[in-house]
Amino acid sequence: VVAGDSAGGGLTAATLVALRDAGLPAPAAAVLISPWVDLSFSGESMDTRADVDPMCSRESLTPSAEAYLADADPQAPTASPLFADLDGLPPLLVHVGDAEVLLDDATRFAQRAEAAGVDVTLDVQPEMIHVWHLFGGFVPEADTAVAAVARWLDEKVWLARS
Repeated sequence: VVAGDSAGGGLTAATLVALRDAGLPAPAAAVLISPWVDLSFSGESMDTRADVDPMCSRESLTPSAEAYLADADPQAPTASPLFADLDGLPPLLVHVGDAEVLLDDATRFAQRAEAAGVDVTLDVQPEMIHVWHLFGGFVPEADTAVAAVARWLDEKVWLARS
């Protein structure tokens, strides 16, 4: 299993693509929580959710994108897996809150993966912010989300072993 949140979600997606392209075995499943998979900032939610996202913004993410890209094309699939060929990826669980600027990153990635034939479970949680899972033990929605990830992984990993 490979998993990551935020930029780690993007790195998770990029890792899956790289493993596939290298002909290496894929993990049984992957979890992407509030994934940042588009360093070109092309999703509408980057602007439409800016007023409700207390964690991320175009302004706060831009320095990280610039440092990571180092003059590379922000739509290069290795930098922005949203634009990669997603065929042949393992089952994916994608969690995202509808109160975050990365909403469109997550939903577009899930839609593209599903269109490529990938088994995708997309869970968009109302009124949740970026990586709300971090508030486990304090916010009931975080506890519910973490438990849902565990159940999904249990099912996918068990199926992979069968």
